[in-house]
Amino acid sequence: MLVIYLLQGNQGNRNLLLLFVTLAAWETGSAQVRYSVMEEAKHGTFVGHIAQDLRLELQELVPRLFQLDSKGLGELLEVNLQNGILFVNSRIDREELCGRSAECSIHLEVIVDRPLQVFHVEVEVKDINDNPPVFQGTQKNLFIAESRPLDFRFPLEGASDADIGENALLTYRLSSSEYFSLEVPTTDQQVKPLSLVLRKPLDREESPELHLVLTATDRGKPELTGTVQLHINVLDANDNAPVFDRTLYAVKLAENVPNGTLVIKLNASDLDEGLNADIIYSFSSDASPDINFKFYIDPVSGEITVAGHIDFEERKTYKIRVEATDRGYPPLAGHCTVLVEVLDANDNAPKLTIKTLWLPVKEDAQLGTIIALISVIDGDEGENGQVTCSLTPHVPFKLVSTFKNYYSLVLDSALDRERVANYEVVVTARDGGSPSLSATASVSVEVADVNDNAPAFPQPEYTVFVKENNPPGCHIFTVSARDADAQENALVSYSLVERRVGERALSSYVSVHAESGKVYALQPLDHEELELLQFQVSARDAGVPPLGSNVTLQVFVLDENDNAPALLPPGPGGGPSAVSQVVSRSVDAGHVVAKVRAVDADSGYNAWLSYELQPAAGGARSPFRVGLYTGEISTTRALDEADTPRQRLLVLVKDHGEPALTATATVLLSLEDSGQAPKASSRALSGAAGAETALVDVNVYLIIAICAVSSLLVLTLLLYTALRCSAPPSEGACGPLEPRLVCSSAVGSWSFSQERRQRVCSGEGPPKNDLMAFSPSLPPCPGSVANDPQASLDSPGKVGYSNILFFIFAFRLETYLKYLLRYIRMVFIHLS
Repeated sequence: MLVIYLLQGNQGNRNLLLLFVTLAAWETGSAQVRYSVMEEAKHGTFVGHIAQDLRLELQELVPRLFQLDSKGLGELLEVNLQNGILFVNSRIDREELCGRSAECSIHLEVIVDRPLQVFHVEVEVKDINDNPPVFQGTQKNLFIAESRPLDFRFPLEGASDADIGENALLTYRLSSSEYFSLEVPTTDQQVKPLSLVLRKPLDREESPELHLVLTATDRGKPELTGTVQLHINVLDANDNAPVFDRTLYAVKLAENVPNGTLVIKLNASDLDEGLNADIIYSFSSDASPDINFKFYIDPVSGEITVAGHIDFEERKTYKIRVEATDRGYPPLAGHCTVLVEVLDANDNAPKLTIKTLWLPVKEDAQLGTIIALISVIDGDEGENGQVTCSLTPHVPFKLVSTFKNYYSLVLDSALDRERVANYEVVVTARDGGSPSLSATASVSVEVADVNDNAPAFPQPEYTVFVKENNPPGCHIFTVSARDADAQENALVSYSLVERRVGERALSSYVSVHAESGKVYALQPLDHEELELLQFQVSARDAGVPPLGSNVTLQVFVLDENDNAPALLPPGPGGGPSAVSQVVSRSVDAGHVVAKVRAVDADSGYNAWLSYELQPAAGGARSPFRVGLYTGEISTTRALDEADTPRQRLLVLVKDHGEPALTATATVLLSLEDSGQAPKASSRALSGAAGAETALVDVNVYLIIAICAVSSLLVLTLLLYTALRCSAPPSEGACGPLEPRLVCSSAVGSWSFSQERRQRVCSGEGPPKNDLMAFSPSLPPCPGSVANDPQASLDSPGKVGYSNILFFIFAFRLETYLKYLLRYIRMVFIHLS
């Protein structure tokens, strides 16, 4: 304890200022630091090492945003952030701050950030003797009849002292007088009035007036005093003063009663007769203005009624001095005291104050994070002033009581901005009165976004169909990903997942626009080089750290008839010149004399070849014909001597594309008699016959294999059609069209289909060599790839998921068929 005495003297009078500063340790279980300071302390007076007591480092006070909140009491106290000392900043008047309350404290809240902590500090303001006793007036006139008997008591209104404790305990002394003495009630008799006691009979003729001085002195250090002049007028006549039934009346009165409510009815009696017994009731002449404003006494009946608003929170008791005066001459008066105790009613609803600290709240904030500080005040007492607070249900917050009537709004469960972006939290404070009163206050808690959601595509994979020979830079598809976050966390950019496609980089084939997600083909695609291009597009947001996801695109390159049939050399080591063959004139009709072989680099119908024999010059009928799909040249009849020895045949090879592309093969046949044929030629013909026989066997196996696969394809088509017919019709569905007829027996050109390199690029390995196969012929839909490829590619939703599955299945079936035909073709080449 630090005691500082400052003394000042002026003509023997001293003003003593006592300053007590007490440092208290942490209070058990309250998480609070308590100090004490004397009122009227000078600016800069030391209160306590608040930083040290709160276990805060001095160098952390400024970075952690040290704040001191005095709850609307102004800047009475302040903290030096350099040394962590709490000091007096402005004048503290205990009487102005707390009135006559026995306890007076300043409640402070200390708030520091990073991490957020809240401390409660209580500074007790101790009283000093700075208020002297005060009487109601400087002079009091008393009218006392000379006939008053000895020991008659005349009640006096005592002085009041605004201080408390020892500083408010008063002693009284009366200036010397031979007629009167002063009777002061003891401590346990405070309800009895201060009284003048007559010690010597009065004689108006000898002393008509008396002047006395009543002095009140408190027990403070230094002592302070107050005085009142007593002017006593000695009267003649009336011998008996009115007398009340009791000198003290105790009454209980509820607050907020309406005006006119009866408090008590007093009764006084006078033993005299006539005017001397006619009594008039009134409040004491030195009654406080508050008494005259709040109560009214009927001068005739003695009824005291309520005249103003009675408020328990304003004043809890009223001590009313009542006089009963007769009409005699001189008038005599009797006195009594009415002690009115005001009963508390639950007429004050709680008052809520919310101070937000950390808004908005990040959705990844830790549990227990303090959002706001809440204080509640109820002016009532007892159960009427006991307040409980609650929150609206189903919110991820809770209230934590930190001190009496102080709460913290803290985070109780995890937040998700994508589910709820803002909470309207309503705090309800309800007292314990009957009926209870309540008050509500709301705080809007905004949830700030963090990057916790990666961009998401509607589906993990897309199938795109693009016709080959597209113009460079054409738009083939648009990918779109959605990010559930907000602002920059939802800003999505697109990029290719780079890899190698064979010997080249993926970025040389396609590109994607970073903002729109549009995918462009950078160069014309070639079905003969690349049938399937499979790659991934990455979508990443702009959050920190960024999040991303990938989507797979399967781009099928559709074939166009851009390759004309190509003629194969007639034999090993031969070039693409005319086919020359020696034919014996003795061969029968239907004998195969030569074969034209051709291939088409396209696939499907674009690679299905047919052969036609061009008419001879001059319109002469040729004894030869060519197989429509086999390219085999055979005799139509037996040859004779009239036939020209050298036959020149022109065979037109044509595919089934639109428009059809053609090639022309020249076949030179030399007709000779059978005896002129050399033996080598006979052996060659014999070998050719054996090869023809093997060729027939291979063709049989080939036809069986193709029929089997075609049956499987037809069965799939039937099943698909049945499923489509059983499903409810949808808008935009394709109507039935006339199917295209494919002759299953005319398949001889399969065995001579050219081997070409088809690359199916998916990033899984090196390119694979496949064989040309028929693609499924489906009726075109309005807006499909066949009619409007660009529109179809831009709107992938127009192709039903079942259609995509069917196309993929047909493509896989075509691939299997290619492998089978490739194997058979290799066998045929080996045999031929």
